[in-house]
Amino acid sequence: MLTRIAKVLTLALLASGLQAQAQDKFPSKPIRIVVPFVGGSQVDIVAREIGRGLQTAWGQAVIIDNRPGAGGTIGSRLVTQADADGHTLLFTSASHAINPTLYKKLPYDTLKDLRGVSFGTSVPNVLVVAPSLGVKTAPELLAMIRAKPGQLNFASAGVGSGTHFNGEMFKAMAKLDIVHVPYKGTTDALIDTTAGRSAYYWSPLGLTLPFIKDGKLVPLAVSTAQRASLMPDVPVISDFVPGVVYDHWYGLVAPAKTPTPIVEQISAEVGRILRSPEVVKSLGAQGVTPAPNTPAEFDKFIASEIERLGMVVKSAGIQLE
Repeated sequence: MLTRIAKVLTLALLASGLQAQAQDKFPSKPIRIVVPFVGGSQVDIVAREIGRGLQTAWGQAVIIDNRPGAGGTIGSRLVTQADADGHTLLFTSASHAINPTLYKKLPYDTLKDLRGVSFGTSVPNVLVVAPSLGVKTAPELLAMIRAKPGQLNFASAGVGSGTHFNGEMFKAMAKLDIVHVPYKGTTDALIDTTAGRSAYYWSPLGLTLPFIKDGKLVPLAVSTAQRASLMPDVPVISDFVPGVVYDHWYGLVAPAKTPTPIVEQISAEVGRILRSPEVVKSLGAQGVTPAPNTPAEFDKFIASEIERLGMVVKSAGIQLE
């Protein structure tokens, strides 16, 4: 009997040792980072920057897998169904914290099915209009929209995206009668906005800068509480519509059951990459601010954002199927 118990204990210890050894060897195969938005978007650009750094550090291929649709929920669901071994991750945006309230029913539980790895970056959205619109300030835009109730529209990068939420927040708090037109990504939304087919678009600053510099778009305000360092002369929108403050952030999450040692290993490496001088400089030139943190800190932040942004969604009466 004792011999049998000893054998069982030996096997258990061996299995535990093998599991620990497997974790020590992480990563043991290519890493897939799912980006639930289109290629070329700001979140995609940041994800690829991180992916290059991880590939260099670990000597394993890092594949960026774009799975756009439904405000990021299609790609997010895919990650919840993946093996929780650290080899499949999700790099998402602030929509991750908006969707639990925005959608009547999600195909996953944001807090129970996914866990934070690290906050990635923060970037302002900028309110832009076409020069042909003839407005140069946010008050002028507000006056124009109010003079034509229900006749104009605003663009977004897609239903449920952060740019959609920012546009709806602005619409609700400014009490505007304007129609939402979703596009298949920021590039398409920017192109139609430059053509004057949309009255306004709240766009991530980095991708919008070339259009602004070329005079194809006019920046009226930024979404954050503070002015953007790359456009210090552009005011914050809360100067004109109190309460409209939106920080468009990106971050890395993993399936909830991913072992803590692996999550912490990934988080530490992502932090090292985002703090490196060359990455800080590269992203800073796009108006993007790296701000990595720990898994525990990011989990706490996500929970607080779900509560904070959820209150805005409810007060604005925004609801998607």
